[in-house]
Amino acid sequence: MPDRTPFALAHTGHIAATQIRKTLALYGLKPGHGYTLLLLADHGALSQQTLAGTLEVDPTVLVGLLNDLERDGLTERQRDPADRRRHIVQITESGKSRAAEIEVAIADLEAALFADLNRDEISTLNGLLARVMGGQSCEE
Repeated sequence: MPDRTPFALAHTGHIAATQIRKTLALYGLKPGHGYTLLLLADHGALSQQTLAGTLEVDPTVLVGLLNDLERDGLTERQRDPADRRRHIVQITESGKSRAAEIEVAIADLEAALFADLNRDEISTLNGLLARVMGGQSCEE
């Protein structure tokens, strides 16, 4: 049987996505919430428009994510004083704390998923995946 790389990639991605969902669920989050929180922890306050573009989600989807995160006290939105039409999204102290916990959990998951690969192989894998994606959207 010839290699079926797309199926292998899809299957491996499914396994990783399932593990990420399970890990984030321990913190009461879904992947979109977790990724948003980690992005804000890494980059600081961002406009809602920039955040939607970076996450590659429709603005209405982002509003739902932010409503959940804001309800849980992990983020907050404020009007941009320079342009009242824009919202600025910030991570709260509680959100920073949760993001730090998630970072540790995801690092543990990554170690388990890639236990059979050395650092160079992981770097090569990341480079190859970036080339395969080559500007393609990762939307589900």
